[in-house]
Amino acid sequence: MKFSAQEEYGLRCLVAVGRKEGITIPEISRREGLTEAHVAKLLMILRKGEFVTSTRGQTGGYALARPAEQISVNEALAHLGGRLYDEEFCGKHSGKGDVCAHSFACTIRSLWSRVQDAVDSVLDEISLADIIRDEPEVPVTVMGAVPAGIRGRTE
Repeated sequence: MKFSAQEEYGLRCLVAVGRKEGITIPEISRREGLTEAHVAKLLMILRKGEFVTSTRGQTGGYALARPAEQISVNEALAHLGGRLYDEEFCGKHSGKGDVCAHSFACTIRSLWSRVQDAVDSVLDEISLADIIRDEPEVPVTVMGAVPAGIRGRTE
């Protein structure tokens, strides 16, 4: 099971907005090591999903559209990339035919449904506020540099 880059980076952008109201695209770009164009695309998706709002002008930037406690990680990830398993899953994986050979008696479908239910139950319980509160903010570094306090953890 993998999450897409859009889901990962989109969630990171949402966390950045949750940490600092009025944050700008260049600030998020530097903080997350992403291009400004990529950040702008992700914020547009989040704005369309009504997770963030934007204000133009010198004092503008991005803010959460509602309190961080009211934004579930599940809801944000589903908007950024969809669900791991949904009703269209079987249609997308039908093989050579128009309809999956296992349409009526599929043990795999029940497996994916159970996995999705388990993921939903965990992610529905985690809000954006939980992530912001539980994860320490990593200082902005030069791209590619590892902060001193983190070096030993990855080596």
